[in-house]
Amino acid sequence: MKFFIDTANLDEIKKAYRIGILSGVTTNPSLVAKEGVKFEDRIAEILQAVPKVESVSAEVTPHAVTAEEMIAEANELIKINGGDKNITIKVPMTLDGLETTRYLADKGVKVNVTLIFTVNQALLAARAGATYVSPFLGRLDDISEDGVQLVTKIAELFRVHNLDTQIIAASVRHPDHVTRVAMAGADIATVPYKIIEQIAKHPLTDQGIEKFAADWVEPKK
Repeated sequence: MKFFIDTANLDEIKKAYRIGILSGVTTNPSLVAKEGVKFEDRIAEILQAVPKVESVSAEVTPHAVTAEEMIAEANELIKINGGDKNITIKVPMTLDGLETTRYLADKGVKVNVTLIFTVNQALLAARAGATYVSPFLGRLDDISEDGVQLVTKIAELFRVHNLDTQIIAASVRHPDHVTRVAMAGADIATVPYKIIEQIAKHPLTDQGIEKFAADWVEPKK
């Protein structure tokens, strides 16, 4: 399973990229708004900061409701950085979003269909040509449904029907989510930087480092 980082904070993105585990970035207008910068400018900065990733998702705004509006916004987004090959257009799981997905996919543009909450939605998005589908785990957990089980079912469905659309586990809330979606068959988990920090650490690792340091004795000259 690959890791994407879910943020618009440039410092966090650069730190995750330096670690060497980053395969992509997901953002949305709300995350960028928290940074107090223009959306297109931040996407351009992210693309420049992570040149070796496979995908930087740029989402159409909530004001784009019809397929025509989404396509118009997408056509502007894919021009950022001179048409950077890593840019992925993120669209919502609606009928107009599916129409937009097919239009962009036919032009060779990568698409991430977001706000997936059922297996059937994932199937529709895949058939429309989505590069990625993003089931939201945490939001399902919030209403007492099992978000990880949804990933399991989507992964099995895609395997049975030989669909190459990748599953991005989104709305990941804690380290156990990461473990469970990896075992469930997610291709990618998109996570906040704090979760990358959490899964890298363990108290026994810290104790081991402390013991090695305590046991180390410089040889006398």
